[in-house]
Amino acid sequence: MILGVGSDLIDIRRIEEAIKRYGDRFLDRIFTETERRRCDRRANPAASYARRFAAKEATSKALGTGFRRGVYWRDLGVVNLPTGQPTMELTGGALQRLRVMTPPGMTVRIDISLTDEPPLAQAVVIITAVPATAVERG
Repeated sequence: MILGVGSDLIDIRRIEEAIKRYGDRFLDRIFTETERRRCDRRANPAASYARRFAAKEATSKALGTGFRRGVYWRDLGVVNLPTGQPTMELTGGALQRLRVMTPPGMTVRIDISLTDEPPLAQAVVIITAVPATAVERG
């Protein structure tokens, strides 16, 4: 069962300018340490940051809150599964919102598609509830 869908499109140059203008102040406010380590290793860090920025925006839309009602930028962090597939790790207000919207007896899967074609970066997020397995029920 689909609980939420979100998408976002951003101009990579906007992120480049924010990094140039505000540096660590901008990066620390928006991105987790895990995201920063991953982006800073890339040949084009701004494009990597832009994809993650779009993923956070798209996830906030899929949660139905945007960045309000206790959901903050760093409550959302793009992480990669062992397969390399991106997903979103939620904490704080974002995790609380996700728990509220998840039906009893279900667990959540967050699927993310990230892409860029300079100067644009895009993310699509689908939050799905699936039946919890006996192991997950504990």
